[in-house]
Amino acid sequence: MRIVGLMSGTSYDGVDVVAAEFTADGDTLRLRPLGHRELAYPDDLRAEIGALLPPAATTIEAVCRLDNRLGEVFAEAAAAGVELAGGTADAVVSPGQTVFHWVEDGRVRGTLQLGAPARVAARVGVPVLHDLRSADVAAGGQGAPLVPAFDALLLDPEAGARAALNLGGIANLTVVAPGAPVLGYDVGPANALLDAAARRFLDRPCDVDGARAAAGRVHAALLARLLAEPYYAAPPPKSTGKELFHGGYLDAALAALGEPVAADDVLATLTELTARTVADACDRHRVTEVVAAGGGVRNPTLRARLAALGEGRWRLRTTDELGVPAQAKEAYAFALLGWLSWHGLPGAVPSVTGASRAAVLGSWTPAGPSVAAPRPPAPRRLVVDA
Repeated sequence: MRIVGLMSGTSYDGVDVVAAEFTADGDTLRLRPLGHRELAYPDDLRAEIGALLPPAATTIEAVCRLDNRLGEVFAEAAAAGVELAGGTADAVVSPGQTVFHWVEDGRVRGTLQLGAPARVAARVGVPVLHDLRSADVAAGGQGAPLVPAFDALLLDPEAGARAALNLGGIANLTVVAPGAPVLGYDVGPANALLDAAARRFLDRPCDVDGARAAAGRVHAALLARLLAEPYYAAPPPKSTGKELFHGGYLDAALAALGEPVAADDVLATLTELTARTVADACDRHRVTEVVAAGGGVRNPTLRARLAALGEGRWRLRTTDELGVPAQAKEAYAFALLGWLSWHGLPGAVPSVTGASRAAVLGSWTPAGPSVAAPRPPAPRRLVVDA
């Protein structure tokens, strides 16, 4: 079965597109990567998404317009994925762009992703799986992270306690260990605050290669204030996003200091914040290896700091060494979730999300008549039987 997977994360810088071929071999599922691409969002679309995200106010009109514009972008991305698949695919997984993750008192009440899946189905002519988080939320779960289902199959727990780390807008961790349930949760910000600082101080979408952070020095008082965030001390299951870690959050922390902090020092401090919170989580679970993926692995300053903090306790490597491109891992994970959903198998891991049961994820938007049942003639009238 060939599936196209799309992914647009909390950094909302573009869409990762992959095509994968899945073959069941007994209780082993074989994944053959067929290629991946990165399609950047134009600047005005990034601005449109940013203007809608919390804590900004918005309107239903703005939500509708963005939903359909994103649907057109995802449709083009899906078409690119079908090309990667050799011109034909059985399904597309389009999880959409998360614009709100409703968390109250540590419990997720709802979640909203935009991306007009009907536009995707109309463009590529195959069924589209979308809204992947809601089923888990309805079962009492966090609806995130969902990638641990992929990590748990990829990493062998019998090899010892190991962690899969994704460094997107948010850093999330999956831990597998012999004889233990899979554990996974959002650790805290990875690129979310770094990118907010780059936009604020550098007028750029990001600090390329962490160069400015490398030139700065960690500001001890700012770091202490940031590390005091209650989210870090909360036990899993837990999930977070830019509803908490956004530009206004950083502004408030800087204002509370009562003294100016140089731009490079802010970036150095935020890099240390991500590295420290991730390393603390890895140490807490006594892992011996951390397999990283996501946009943050492109940041040599962040990678070097993580490696230094883990030295002597755990080894840092990337998913490229396991045959999964680090920049495309989440898109491949969503393709896997599509395969599971297609076959009626659960994709959420209750020990990760806190759900009462393992849910089959997503809703399907068909591109035409179902192939699962004979097609009846089109009705010409309706009769109501008493």
